[in-house]
Amino acid sequence: MPHPVRQRILITGASSGLGAGLARRFAARGRDLALAARRTDRLEMLREELLTAHPGIRVVTAALDVDDPAAVDDVVPRLAGQLGGLDRFVANAGIGRGASVGTGHGSANRATLVTNVLGTHAQAEAAMALFRAQGAGHLVVVSSVAAVRGMRGTRTAYGASKAALNALAEGIRSDVLGTGIRVTTVLPGFIATDLNAGRRGPFTVDLDRGVDALTAAIEREPVRAYVPEWPWRPVSALLRVLPLPVVRRFT
Repeated sequence: MPHPVRQRILITGASSGLGAGLARRFAARGRDLALAARRTDRLEMLREELLTAHPGIRVVTAALDVDDPAAVDDVVPRLAGQLGGLDRFVANAGIGRGASVGTGHGSANRATLVTNVLGTHAQAEAAMALFRAQGAGHLVVVSSVAAVRGMRGTRTAYGASKAALNALAEGIRSDVLGTGIRVTTVLPGFIATDLNAGRRGPFTVDLDRGVDALTAAIEREPVRAYVPEWPWRPVSALLRVLPLPVVRRFT
């Protein structure tokens, strides 16, 4: 059975990278968008670009720091109200700071854990409150292939935060199984974004290809999707079983 068209979509972390790329792809498909991020100057530039290219859509924006759960609880329903409801929520906002544990960069590691885990939890709470009230919706949680195994160096806290999101999304999915609410976890591989600067590894793809694959995966609404599917689905399967010394060299 085909999935319903998700006309009204809220994307966090929409001022750059994957979030901005998703906004452009969904705008080209005629969707109405609510875009949230901390950098409102970039958001407004993106809004003007999208409305110029696709004058038939609606685009609303708001400043949002997902580290502030009260702000999330205020902004998400306000944006949804401006669109007359919400059909899909893409919890994309996140950061990738960090260093090897015990090397004097604990604050950066904590910041990554707080934003990626607690910030995404706050987004999920706000989105699911709306979806539960209307009995339908699509929650998309942006994880990472870095969540598959423990990662060394700059990816340790980041990978741990994304592993927590896998469990969070699955728990929500279990809770609403059999209802009109769908939950998708997407696990991007190495995509050339600002967040991945200095962390790019084998099979890194450019931003356009990565966003195309991510958009297609979200539209399919699977339980879990690796982005791009090739090579990251087989690579992820290998990562789960390879001995740690091999995984360490790969990452």
